[in-house]
Parts: sequence; structure tokens; C-alpha cells
Amino acid sequence: MTSNYLNPVSWDNIPDSKFASLIRSKPDGCQIALIGFPDDTGVGLNNGRLGAKEGPAAFRKALAKYGAAQPAGWEWPSIFDAGDVDVVPGDLHETHRRVTQAVKTLLNLGLFPIAIGGGHDLTFPFVRAVADHFGPMNGVYFDAHLDVREADGSGMPFRKLLETGAAKSMRLHGFDPNANTREHVEWFTSNGGTISTNDAPSTQWPTENTFVSLDMDVIDQAHAPGVSAHNACGWSSQLCESWVLRAGQNPLVRCFDIMELSPPYDRDDRTARIAARMFLSFLRGFSERSK
Repeated sequence: MTSNYLNPVSWDNIPDSKFASLIRSKPDGCQIALIGFPDDTGVGLNNGRLGAKEGPAAFRKALAKYGAAQPAGWEWPSIFDAGDVDVVPGDLHETHRRVTQAVKTLLNLGLFPIAIGGGHDLTFPFVRAVADHFGPMNGVYFDAHLDVREADGSGMPFRKLLETGAAKSMRLHGFDPNANTREHVEWFTSNGGTISTNDAPSTQWPTENTFVSLDMDVIDQAHAPGVSAHNACGWSSQLCESWVLRAGQNPLVRCFDIMELSPPYDRDDRTARIAARMFLSFLRGFSERSK
């Protein structure tokens, strides 16, 4: 695989018993592509807590120690680690362009992309690439925030996706009414967005191609302190996993990302470990698609 914007990552010295020992350095024969977005320029533009640029590295560190290579009940899909996008710190638009180009490279290889961030603004160029490949998408995202600001920054991805036509509908789960303005709610619900009032895991999903995005701040700060904007009354990890597993099972879900892991605010790597768990749960669901 060739790309001007990807830096490779090594998975050396992983015990054969661990999931990470299965991750490959070449895409041949793989189903899934893991890609990192080590950038938090957008978080800074929104005056947020910096640190999400370290998210991909912390995620891989946690994943190296977590998950059985041979679980009981399913077989893991084959995974290629494409590495991290070579971002341009401080230049949001150039980084976004590089993200889109790198993801298009993976899609052209027939791989299912899973991204690790990084600020949530990076969902915009990620999904933009997938929409260019499959056509306009429906969106399902798990987040305390709508992220429909007009200004550039980590709070703008879902507005940009709707405004550019890359997305034609959105459904938000995990909404915190204390962390979103009336103006943003009105804009969202007037432009193809729905705020779920029932966060119980559902079998009702869009019936067309869909992207799924997980902002780690949907999870309660007691469980996930290492995020850009901690959530005082968020989801349990178990509830989040239930949604992620179903996303993995759904054959119309065309991409998945895990965003806003911010290691400087983590404790005992607990948030990174939850992110690794969500990744594995999605893969377990993905392994059931053919069934």
C-alpha cells in the first residue's frame, strides 16, 4: 500500500495469546483497516483540554495488553494497521485533506476503516472519504454534544457533514441537555438531525449506508476521565458497549471511529482500556455479519 500521508506503526513483541499479535503490517487479505488521527488542533480552536493528539498511541498501548487472540465463540476479522495520518499541527484544513486522502486509499483496497482520534472534528474528513466512496451517509453517533458549531474546531463535524451533503440524516444518542445550546438544538433538528430520547440499545437502525462515531465523552467521567470534555452524568461503559456491538453487527455500517481519547487526563489508562474494549466489541459484532 502506498500513501503520502501515513506513518507506519509497529506491533512487535506481542505475546501470541494477545489479540494484538494478530494485527498485520500489510493489507493483503485483511478486512479491517485501523488508522490513527493524532491531532487535536480542533480541540484547541474550541478552547478545549488539549491532549487528544496522544489518543492513538494510548489506544494502541492499551490494545497491546487487552483481548484474547482466540476467544470462545467467534473468530476475529483480519486487521491491518495502516498507521497514523501525518498531520500538520495547527493547520486544520490541511490535516483534514490528508485524512480524507489516506482513508480513500484504504477504501480503494476494499478495507473497512476504523479510525482512532484525535479531536472529533476529524470525523468530518473521515466520513467525507467514506461518503465519496459509497454516497451520502446516514449518521449515528454517541456523544454528550451535538457538535454542530459554525466555527472551525472539534465542535463542528456533524454540521459540516450535513451542510456538504456527505450526510443526509443524523441520530444522536447520549445527549446532555446541560452541555448544548438552544441554538444548536434548533439547527440540528431543522437540518435532518434527531436527538434520541431513549438510549436503550435498539435494533432500529437506518436502512441505508451509515457511519457510526463514538466520542468517548459519552461515557461517565467516573469511568472515562481521559477525554477532552468530561461528562458528569454520562453512560456506563456497558451501555456504550451494547450500542457498539450492534453497530459492528450491522452490515450497512460502513465505517466506525472512536474519538476524543485524551491521555493526559486519564487515570491508570482506564479510558484507553475502555476505548480498546469498544474497538474489540465492534470487531466481535463485525465477525457476526456473515452469519
